[in-house]
Amino acid sequence: MPFVLDASIAACWAFDDEDHPVAALALERIRADEAIAPSLWWFEVRNTLIVNERRGRLTEGDTATFLRELSRFGVKIDRAPEEIAILMIARQYRLTVYDASYLELAQREAIPLASLDSDLRKAATALDIALIDVEA
Repeated sequence: MPFVLDASIAACWAFDDEDHPVAALALERIRADEAIAPSLWWFEVRNTLIVNERRGRLTEGDTATFLRELSRFGVKIDRAPEEIAILMIARQYRLTVYDASYLELAQREAIPLASLDSDLRKAATALDIALIDVEA
């Protein structure tokens, strides 16, 4: 079953010293299932990488290698968000529009969300959106 992939999960995959059971489960799952992300995901992932290059945590080569590996998963980018639904979710759950876009996509497609963001996960639960989780 496809799932929505949050940038927090992809960011976790980028660093050898970060390990999270939900990120590991999503990595297992993406090998067999399609992952979908809102268009901002592309920017969020790359911003995380460049910021960590500046901090000395990654090199340009590390970034290039990670992006090449990530591209092999073929994450499908959704370019048709429902504006009204995103704004409603952002208002109701006091989220950024960016975070609300992940929830709107999961809700619209009726698929689970993979995220490490606690506020996003709480709002997903309130909206009855399934989460990729180790306890599931």
